[in-house]
Amino acid sequence: MAKLTVQELSPKGEQVFVRVDFNVPFEPSPEGPKVSDDTRIQETLPTLKLLLEKGASLVLASHLGRPKGKPEEKYSLRPVAAHLAKLIGKPVKFADDCVGPEAEKARAALRPGEILLLENVRFHPEEEKNDPAFARQLLGQAKIYVNDAFGSAHRAHASTEGCARLARQSAAGILMERELKYLGAELSQPKPPFLVILGGAKVGDKIGVLRALLQKANTILIGGGMSYTFRLAQGRKIGKSLSEPDKVPLAREILAEAEKRGVKLLLPEDTLIVQELDFAGRKVSPGKFTEPGADIPDGWEGVDIGPRTREMYAREITTAATILWNGPMGVFEIPACAEGTFAMAKAVAANTKAVSIIGGGDSVKAVKKAGVGNQVTFISTGGGASLEFLEGKILPGVAALTNQS
Repeated sequence: MAKLTVQELSPKGEQVFVRVDFNVPFEPSPEGPKVSDDTRIQETLPTLKLLLEKGASLVLASHLGRPKGKPEEKYSLRPVAAHLAKLIGKPVKFADDCVGPEAEKARAALRPGEILLLENVRFHPEEEKNDPAFARQLLGQAKIYVNDAFGSAHRAHASTEGCARLARQSAAGILMERELKYLGAELSQPKPPFLVILGGAKVGDKIGVLRALLQKANTILIGGGMSYTFRLAQGRKIGKSLSEPDKVPLAREILAEAEKRGVKLLLPEDTLIVQELDFAGRKVSPGKFTEPGADIPDGWEGVDIGPRTREMYAREITTAATILWNGPMGVFEIPACAEGTFAMAKAVAANTKAVSIIGGGDSVKAVKKAGVGNQVTFISTGGGASLEFLEGKILPGVAALTNQS
């Protein structure tokens, strides 16, 4: 069911509790830790600015890292408050805790047009336990709740689910609304031909997504470490390449299901292989999976798709009307193994007629590093939430929002 959105709220004179995703990386500096990538902060600015324009005061809550239910200085959100102030062009107050006397005092002093950022909600174990009393403290006197943290919506935590159920109105922020539109509405009935690119290390991580997408996709392109498990399922040898032997039966099921449904499921025709990641020995493996001699030799491992596969996949991408991409084609962190992933980024961007949705993680990094981030339709901030949503799972942080009447 469609959810209430921030555009529909009338929060003038009200204090609005906003769950944001400020789980951002830091880098050291002479003045102390500084935000090194503010993409997640930038993404939520439209929601914050809209609420301020409507005359609300804002109480922002987020997690940062995994502090295991107790305060840790390296996970403090204080540097984020200073960074947000620069981006939004006005002061951002900071509370040294998210609940308790100091937080309550800071919230009581808040006036319309002002912003308060609370300290890391995961400094309290009650957050991840979704403790009702803690959720009530977090929400405070706010009657309106807004969730703009899609990347945390798959967690039933106090700040993502508990607070939403306690508020008078609980709405989706602008970023959350866009995530639901593109990962939900656009992909519920995608315009054909619908092409999916799936990469990453493990078949096990993507098995639910693969099963769900086989119901809709016309073509699926497989890359990354998961391709070697499929290679094993086809009876090929993979040297010392990353694989999941225990998932071989699942890979066989996926291959059989694709054939039964008439889905074109393509695997790499050639692979960049190395003996060690120092690249002293490096070559492209011969032949297609189904050809004799196509095995990866003992002592070698696959680290990226090869040139023939890059060309084949790029040709398929040109024919698509809807594209979903999740996961890199190789060991993307190493520049020498990133060529296949960059090739996919450029091919997806080049198909300007298609709706192109990038599903988080290294795929997002790839389109940005390739300089084509502004040439795709939508970049998801979701990560694990994106995968669960694509599988068809109910996300607690979304389900708890108010339904549109």
